[in-house]
Amino acid sequence: MAPTYTEKRRFTRVELALPVEVHQGGSVWHQQLIDISLSGVATDQPDVWDAQYNEPFTLIIALEDDTELELHAYLQHVEAGRLGFAVEHVDQENIEPLREVLEAHMDLETLQEELGNLGG
Repeated sequence: MAPTYTEKRRFTRVELALPVEVHQGGSVWHQQLIDISLSGVATDQPDVWDAQYNEPFTLIIALEDDTELELHAYLQHVEAGRLGFAVEHVDQENIEPLREVLEAHMDLETLQEELGNLGG
């Protein structure tokens, strides 16, 4: 019998190709967003990647309306030219822009359910 794969993700990923600045200490990497959810972000991996994996990152995503979304995250995995970040906390001034980005690309009922699951 084949093993059953169980989806572990609690939040829907939305694929978006937007510019992202990844900051850590005095370093800045200019990357491309692959996807985003309420709890995480995936970006491409820069050619030179010398980050401290156990230290927090600030991700600044340039949105299509010329505003920015700032998220604070930790690196969870590096695989096949892709970096996966776990968003630890979304502050009050960034939750609304994040919600708007996701709302534009996913089912509203699903998003409301996922927002209700934040922190739980």
